[in-house]
Amino acid sequence: MGSRKVTSSEPLDWQGRHVTVAGLGVSGVPAAKVLHARGANVTVVNDGDDARAREQAAELEALGITVRLGDGATLPEGTELVVTAPGWKPDKPLFAAAREAGLEIWGDVELAWRLRGPDAAPWLAITGTNGKTTTTQMLASILKAAGLRTAAVGNIGVSLLDAVLGDEQYDVLAVELSSYQLHWAPSLRAHSAAVLNLAPDHLDWHGSMEAYAKDKGRIYEGNRVACVYNVADKATEDLVREADVEEGCRAVGFTLGTPGPSQLGVVEGILVDRAFVEDRHKNAQELAEISDVNPPAPHNIANALAAAALARAFGVPARAVRDGLRDFTPDAHRIAHVADVDDVAYVDDSKATNTHAAEASLAAYESIVWIAGGLAKGATFDELVAKSAKRLRGVVLIGQDRALIREALARHAPEVPVVDLDRTDTGAMLAAVQEASRLAVAGDTVLLAPACASMDMFANYNKRGDAFAEAVRELGS
Repeated sequence: MGSRKVTSSEPLDWQGRHVTVAGLGVSGVPAAKVLHARGANVTVVNDGDDARAREQAAELEALGITVRLGDGATLPEGTELVVTAPGWKPDKPLFAAAREAGLEIWGDVELAWRLRGPDAAPWLAITGTNGKTTTTQMLASILKAAGLRTAAVGNIGVSLLDAVLGDEQYDVLAVELSSYQLHWAPSLRAHSAAVLNLAPDHLDWHGSMEAYAKDKGRIYEGNRVACVYNVADKATEDLVREADVEEGCRAVGFTLGTPGPSQLGVVEGILVDRAFVEDRHKNAQELAEISDVNPPAPHNIANALAAAALARAFGVPARAVRDGLRDFTPDAHRIAHVADVDDVAYVDDSKATNTHAAEASLAAYESIVWIAGGLAKGATFDELVAKSAKRLRGVVLIGQDRALIREALARHAPEVPVVDLDRTDTGAMLAAVQEASRLAVAGDTVLLAPACASMDMFANYNKRGDAFAEAVRELGS
């Protein structure tokens, strides 16, 4: 972990500057409006030309902003800066042309960082393959319990542009950042940051696991107080070692085991802090009980420890950690208990859209009928199945890439009964729940943790989870 002093950038003069905004949507439209309001000459380019895009284009054109639909590949003449939606892949021709012209390429996070005022609230930043949203919301809850003005922003909740430019004054921001956003945020410098975990995901976008990890690691660059890492995931600690940070910034680990000095962990059911205490080699501070974490699944306790570490780095007292965790309610479709039917628990973790998330979800229960499948996004399932086989009473497969999971089950859990539903229609979820109920016995958990994306069958993971909950309700009626 190297050290350096980071200085803030000078305010930018946008008047007359030619800026190309790549992509409409939830980040492109606000970015275009903000830049236009500051006097920039803004041109928006967008690959799509559907009804929604035309509606957004009309809104921007009414303000005097130029919009080119169906042409996201060509760099407009005279462009001095490109601001991109985070999802646009780095290998797009537009970006190649921009790099060849020596232009900077910013994402919405970079734009928000550059536009924040001199007295802007510091950022406590969170990334990781899984658990980002939950941890960010936990952190915001803890900060609020400490009496601080805050919001969960970034990849969730309030947009960063709204947070840094709006009328509301914040003491500190809890910022969720995706690997896409971090890729396009070269000058971001957080107060403290955490990488929760690293597992293969979005490799089609990043090109390799190495590139994916490097983008995640950007979150540590220039940290002032603490770089929070997962003791159980060495790759996160490696990213801390590689980061250039401000003088005095510390590496702080979190673990489900007994913490060492400069770590947070668990001792006899108590979350404890041995990082932000006097004489951390001898002392520990009790923060909360495991029962204060909702739900108290292992990976969610890890989320709580990471949130607590960032809050403690900001000087939050121990009582606020406990109160904030007690006040926190997880979002829907994240290990959400739907109902008990005939002494079988039905749990919706539709948000488990990759193997790493599904592994954490499966680890939370002892005897499971697993509903899985969907779009694999290039993932493989051998490691997941091998680790979880002993917990599986049965498996019901749905979705386009279910054969990949079926083949992994045949290799690593051949004795587990498998129902392969050759369907990708939305009604397949009802059939899946019915089949799962036939495989389950009293005391089991029927768990929707697909380990895959949802778009082959559903608009998003929320719709998939809703379909599961509706099917469970129909089962119990």
